Amino acid sequence: MPRNPVKAKRPAASKPAAGSDGRPRARRRRPEMVLITGISGSGKGSALKAFEDLGFYCVDNLPVDLIPHFAELVLHSEIERAALVVDVREGQRLDKLPAILHSVKKLLPTTVVYLEATDESLLRRFSETRRPHPLGTSSPVKASLTAERRRLSTLRNLADVVIDTSKFNVHELRAHLTARFQRQSTDKNILVSCVSFGYKQGVPEEADLLFDVRFLPNPHFVPAFRPYTGRHPRVARYIRSFPQTREFISRISDLLIYLLPHYVNEGKSYLTIGFGCTGGQHRSVFIAEEVYKRLAKAGYRVKVIHRDSPR
Repeated sequence: MPRNPVKAKRPAASKPAAGSDGRPRARRRRPEMVLITGISGSGKGSALKAFEDLGFYCVDNLPVDLIPHFAELVLHSEIERAALVVDVREGQRLDKLPAILHSVKKLLPTTVVYLEATDESLLRRFSETRRPHPLGTSSPVKASLTAERRRLSTLRNLADVVIDTSKFNVHELRAHLTARFQRQSTDKNILVSCVSFGYKQGVPEEADLLFDVRFLPNPHFVPAFRPYTGRHPRVARYIRSFPQTREFISRISDLLIYLLPHYVNEGKSYLTIGFGCTGGQHRSVFIAEEVYKRLAKAGYRVKVIHRDSPR
């Protein structure tokens, strides 16, 4: 070690380089990378296309050994945002990914997005596309999915964002990712699903919040209303005519509008709210529709699902 070491000086702040027109160039934003992984059939290809439309430099099925080199390229090039897909197609090399991610995150901000879906949804998608599962055709698709979930369990635990695409179509998945990763982030980047259901058929497993609306008068006991659902104008008018209905809609909507920004701040990107009545035909349908309207008016992305209606 030198006896009189030279103390490093912090470089003076430099002015942005000028462009060909003489105007200062905008400072380059810090680059970022998104790694997309998850279960086969969960929509990783559609997700990658959504990221491409957001301006990301996208790579599919990049060998894991090349990820550190790719991160270096992103860091020292004009690429500001990059997304890549890595999944079970990597085989045994996938075991290296957790350690590689640990080192890459020291180079640049990296978000791991894990896509999954229920076996029922995945089996339907494989049947519709008639594509083989990446683990091969020697086993039934369901057995391959079970093996794949087990194989990817470590990556799922490492994920920053986990998205269940069971209830998403391609357009909804795209809208969800766009809202989550577009530059202009807001406190309304959350997808809310208002789900009506009947307690006779059980509670929705995916529900984050549940509201029991069986305290409202039941249109089922009005014979003229039995063939219809809560979306019919006459049934809706009947349910709305009670003061407790109007007060409930107002109070619940205000509560949700208060809560949603806090859920977003905690990193939640989608929320499922269940409204249940006895059969899932009248009261729950009407309330889900009304809350949907209130939240949409407040500027949130909302969809309504009537799980048990019509019969």
